[in-house]
Amino acid sequence: MRAARGARRLAVLWIGCMLAPAVAGENGARFVDIAAEAGLTKPTTFGGAARSDYILESTGTGVAIFDYDGDGANDIFIANGTTLNAKGPGTPSQLYHNDGAGHFMDVAERAGIRKTGWAQAACVGDFDNDGHPDLLVTYYGQNVLYRNLGNGRFEDVTARAGLPVTGTRWGSGCTFVDYDRDGYADIFIANYVDFDLAKAPKPGSSRNCEWKGMAVWCGPHGLPPGHNILLHNNGNGTFTDVSEKAGILQPGGRFGLGVTAADFDNDGWPDIYVACDQTPSLLYRNRHDGTFEEVGDRAGVAYNADGRLQAGMGIAVADYDGNGLLDIAKTNFSGDRPSLYRNEGGLYFTDVSEEAGLGRNQLLGWGIAFLDVDEDGWPDLVMANGHVYPEVDRAPLGETYRQKTLLYRNLGNGRFADITASAGPAFETLRPARGLAVGDLDGDGRPEIVIANRNERPSLLKNTGPRGNAIAVTLTGTKSNRSAVGARVEIEAGGRKQMAEVMGGGSYYSQSSFTLYFGLGAATKVEKLRVTWPSGVTGTWNDIEGNREAGIVEGDRNVTYKHWPSTSK
Repeated sequence: MRAARGARRLAVLWIGCMLAPAVAGENGARFVDIAAEAGLTKPTTFGGAARSDYILESTGTGVAIFDYDGDGANDIFIANGTTLNAKGPGTPSQLYHNDGAGHFMDVAERAGIRKTGWAQAACVGDFDNDGHPDLLVTYYGQNVLYRNLGNGRFEDVTARAGLPVTGTRWGSGCTFVDYDRDGYADIFIANYVDFDLAKAPKPGSSRNCEWKGMAVWCGPHGLPPGHNILLHNNGNGTFTDVSEKAGILQPGGRFGLGVTAADFDNDGWPDIYVACDQTPSLLYRNRHDGTFEEVGDRAGVAYNADGRLQAGMGIAVADYDGNGLLDIAKTNFSGDRPSLYRNEGGLYFTDVSEEAGLGRNQLLGWGIAFLDVDEDGWPDLVMANGHVYPEVDRAPLGETYRQKTLLYRNLGNGRFADITASAGPAFETLRPARGLAVGDLDGDGRPEIVIANRNERPSLLKNTGPRGNAIAVTLTGTKSNRSAVGARVEIEAGGRKQMAEVMGGGSYYSQSSFTLYFGLGAATKVEKLRVTWPSGVTGTWNDIEGNREAGIVEGDRNVTYKHWPSTSK
């Protein structure tokens, strides 16, 4: 009965959105924030709301979109933190169950997700290949690995799986990645700062504790950097730390934040990129023998176009210019433009952020994603922003704590146009944003955007603008890892080729849906669809009708289809 009421409420909401004045303009995007109506009402807790005394309070948390219970509807996980003066056990993270109509209820307690503390990132992957996606949550303290039991519940298997359960590390971004292509998803975790709260300096106590003349929390400069971790999946439910043997520790410490894994050089093996704060960002190139070589500087993705350090936060990866190579976008600190690294052939990237039109707004960026909002076949960019210092609202610095979420339309010629002002009321709202993830939450074939806001309720942005044509592809591995992380899909439609890859992690501390979405523009079908699996197996299908979701299982020629409501077109 609750689900039926939720479905009726959301049906009224969708109809109301569609009957709203058509103000989407030429860009085909009109977003409204429906979080409250959809049931995303609980605020996150993370540090002091009015001021922050320590860097630990600044980072906020991430979002994961995945179908945890296998009912065909994407659910939402939002990591939750605590405060320095918290009394009692603290605030648990939220697991919002989708009733199938886009209405959500927090079931974290019932599902067995109970750990509290300074939660950071969330990433998803079926590490035991049982068909039920598992969840990793990083923490300041000890990370937690939740095994999905397949009955709507999770079990904390951190100790049994061999992950550390003692000591204190600041786990930040994470991703599942089958780096050795053995069919089991491994885990990569970045670490931010080697931080001891008991010994942390006070705001204003040194040059590293001031910003534009204002006394603020100290760091990351002046604090020891963290060291990244690679955990090899042994195939029996346990993991082994291979960080040193695999070359992950070779570059030394970094202030690592956002993480993702993708095949940047088209050699069939996943590489790993880490956005770093005030230290060179890292590109670990896979050497096909269980080891990596760090090539960020040589590849042109460690610094900006001027060779300067940046405070990198979040990462988005896509073939934005249609040349068959995956490019990298990265959010950075206030006063610096976002980075856009164009892949020049797999071995080198060029920072084209200025000429691509991303230099105008220099806000403090966090979550970021490529998303084709107008379904024209060119991936657009959405960026969530918000300052780290709540105190800026009380200082004459010309900056605000809550900031705009930005939307850039891909013009298809290597440039982006800022369409934030015409993208609907959801982009008029200022937010203390952090993590961001995208995925289809109401089953209409058009992904929504979920944003975690520091000490506020989440945002759920729905696009009610005019529809184009599109297709979605959901992959299931058999010989490859079950989540199909690392699988690549190439399509040909309307005279154009597009490519996307199933990726773990990404954005800032977040995990988007594993389903791949392709806008088709005026085309109504895909002439050719090709899948390359991590195992090396390939498959090709011809003449697939658009405006539906195609489900493909490795080694199976049959394609299952989920049709989208005709009213959504």
